[in-house]
Amino acid sequence: MEQLQGKKVIVTGGALGIGLATCRRLVREGCDVTIWDLSKKELDAAEKELTAMGGNVFAYLCDVSDKDRVHELAAAARKDMGQVDILINNAGFVRHGMFWEQPVENAVKQMDVNVNALFYSIHEFLPEMMERNSGHIVNVSSGVAISSAPGLAAYTTSKWAVWGLTDVLRLEVMTAGKKGIKFTSVHPGNIVTGMFEGFSLNVLGRLLAPPVKDHDVIAKGIVEKALKKKRHLVVIPWQIYIGMIVRGLVPNFILARIALLIGLGSCVKNYTGRKGYIHSTSEAETEK
Repeated sequence: MEQLQGKKVIVTGGALGIGLATCRRLVREGCDVTIWDLSKKELDAAEKELTAMGGNVFAYLCDVSDKDRVHELAAAARKDMGQVDILINNAGFVRHGMFWEQPVENAVKQMDVNVNALFYSIHEFLPEMMERNSGHIVNVSSGVAISSAPGLAAYTTSKWAVWGLTDVLRLEVMTAGKKGIKFTSVHPGNIVTGMFEGFSLNVLGRLLAPPVKDHDVIAKGIVEKALKKKRHLVVIPWQIYIGMIVRGLVPNFILARIALLIGLGSCVKNYTGRKGYIHSTSEAETEK
């Protein structure tokens, strides 16, 4: 099992939710942590909390879909920490509603933050990981990359892309003989708090994919399963693996009916998102 003491880690979207919960665990493991996030208020609070825990923490405002800013902060991370051993791409953006009812810009913004941003961050650090033949990149995908969610078309698309990118990069570094570099995709399912407050399935759906109400459950999977055990795939809750098996065995027309049967058709009916935040731009805007 990998020891994390002394590892240098970047966590995007590290000031809230899964990102902050992951940072807490990394600090307890003795890692140096750099946080990139959009909300100055939450970023300052996270830095204060993690520093009080004894962490060596560096916090920077960052829109991860801004390639120039990512490049600038990658240089800052090298200066602050010496090198980057682990990159955790957790920052995400969601805008719910049926695809045809929204401006196309909403879909483009989700792709920019959830996919293109990974191109920027990974391209900054993967070459030096290749030179050292060591490093670990963790990309947070979603359960909707396994079972599509109506009302989250662009988000679902982006998270399928995250899974695909993680998978192909793993094969590329293996082809290059760089066995010391690891890639993990993380698939949280049925999260009903934070950015996905109000997301819900019906009774059958909750039975097959129990709700995740504590972000630390996902953070534990990232640290204990992805980083320490170097698993290629981390799925939480484990029942979502059933969806992967069913997708491979069942004809698509039946699969679609199963998705609606467990409540995916109305999963965003009561969606509110994180209270106090408006998911209308890439910024975490606080309501007045």
